[in-house]
Amino acid sequence: MVLGALEAGGTKMVCAIGNENGKIIEQVKFPTTTPEETMPPIIEYFKKHDVDAIGIACFGPIDLNTDSDTYGYILNTPKLAWKNYNIVGAVKDELHIPVGFDTDVNGSMLGEATWGCAKGLTDAIYITVGTGIGGGVLSGGKLQHGMLHPELGHILMVPGKGDNYKGKCPYHGTCFEGMAAGPAIEERWGTKAEQLVDKSEVWELEAYYIAQAIVNYIMILSPQKIILGGGVMHQLQLFPLIRQKVKELMAGYIETSELKDIDNYICPASLNDDQGIMGAIKLAIDAFNK
Repeated sequence: MVLGALEAGGTKMVCAIGNENGKIIEQVKFPTTTPEETMPPIIEYFKKHDVDAIGIACFGPIDLNTDSDTYGYILNTPKLAWKNYNIVGAVKDELHIPVGFDTDVNGSMLGEATWGCAKGLTDAIYITVGTGIGGGVLSGGKLQHGMLHPELGHILMVPGKGDNYKGKCPYHGTCFEGMAAGPAIEERWGTKAEQLVDKSEVWELEAYYIAQAIVNYIMILSPQKIILGGGVMHQLQLFPLIRQKVKELMAGYIETSELKDIDNYICPASLNDDQGIMGAIKLAIDAFNK
């Protein structure tokens, strides 16, 4: 079986050819500009490889309701050129093959649940902290959709003591993304995160916001594992700080074997930054088998 995978991001589109074992045979990238410029070379790439099915893990918000007139569309995205774009329809019309579709972060969660550190679990969360913040939720063995899909990056935050930053999110100001995503770090401290490695105050504050969000997710979703990925999480000094602050904020309220083994409970992504594209491969497998 030849499977296509598309991880559709705001700055780049990652395309890959894989197989049913999750192996990535080859991978290419195209810049995300406009649908008119970006989609034709993507379509041609998959046509050239004669794929049997394709999975699309896409930035959002997106419509995942198969009964909706706008199923497969990118909805009210800040990436205005892609607003109300029927990405699933565009691929189906050209390739005439099964297409699996979900959010980019649900794709990453699916990759980790199928081939990574969440394999065998029924309930887990994948959080990406990078240019934006989002999260994929595995609940009862299934990716959570509901009314639309989870938007874990836009929960509201209690500002840290002495932090008067107004927040970067144009919708909510001081939501999780507005306070802790890469652009917020850069605006608050005046330079990019990778230039701030030795500034302990930067990472103490960043860990506080990530830990605060994690505690909320624990209380609401009761996950068996929490996986952190994205560019900001390449700052590995964050992990011990986050774990300690989660313990402090939990205040002993919940005591489980998972929380007692917090180093394995709150952990980095495990698939060498390929969790998203591997999740898209799994979406393709599931679409083919329907």
